[in-house]
Amino acid sequence: MKLVSAAKVRRAQEAVINGRPFSETLVEMLYSINEQLQMEDIDVPLTNVRPVKKVALVVITGDRGLCGGFNNLIIKKAETRIAELKSLGLDYTVISVGKRGNLYFKRRDNIPVDRFIEGWIFPTAKEAQAIADDVFSLFVSEEVDKVELVYSKFVSLIKSNPVIQTLLPLSPKGVVCDVNGNCVDAMGDEFFRLTTKEGKLVVERDSVRAKREEFSPLLQFEQDPVQILDAMMPLYLNSQILRALQESLASELAARMNAMSNATDNAVDLKKTLSTAYNRQRQAKITNELLEIVAGAEALRQID
Repeated sequence: MKLVSAAKVRRAQEAVINGRPFSETLVEMLYSINEQLQMEDIDVPLTNVRPVKKVALVVITGDRGLCGGFNNLIIKKAETRIAELKSLGLDYTVISVGKRGNLYFKRRDNIPVDRFIEGWIFPTAKEAQAIADDVFSLFVSEEVDKVELVYSKFVSLIKSNPVIQTLLPLSPKGVVCDVNGNCVDAMGDEFFRLTTKEGKLVVERDSVRAKREEFSPLLQFEQDPVQILDAMMPLYLNSQILRALQESLASELAARMNAMSNATDNAVDLKKTLSTAYNRQRQAKITNELLEIVAGAEALRQID
């Protein structure tokens, strides 16, 4: 199972790292366009920051277990955020993505859920669009005033962080931020490959850092900026949701690979412990039998 997870996480990791520059640059570009529109006092619905009365939480979990505390950490992060919203007197609703999250929220009648969505083996833009359409409808109709993504951000093979990212309205900083305004963009990434060394599987890591150029704030529009922004906002929603799905999947597979590795190591240790205990019992039994034979022989010798 470790080998299967390792093969899958490699593919998922490549999707995450290859997709990050596009999604991050897209956000910066949209922010630059939005800044100019605000200077011209033009209203764009998806970028409007209005008083928050209700928040939609898109909670992304895995479809399977055997991945350590991966799913529990995401659900705990969502529960913590829900408690914060309650303390602020705000309403909320949940869009649950993934079988583990669906099972959890279906058992919680006190948590309002707008929609349950099954997960996918490898998410694509088509699956992300289904979530984006639901989020778009909720925000534009003003059923919710803010949309947040709750997912696990892939850091490395041994680390992933549950994060909360503001999806709508568009972040005023032009970066992917959490609810506290902290950047959750990746500063550096890590590629890995499995190799063999002395008959054992080992992981070789290569750190990579994306070269990001400053995006020019001086833009000239051939078309109406509002039309450009309206056309690109659906792409923004799709790319950010797809990124969250890919990050979550890579984190889940890495967690499963580590869990299977730990299970294998524990099984080897257990085998050694049981083998030692068995050999001790066997040796004690043999020693007792030898002592009985020696004692019997000595008794016969004394009789003779």
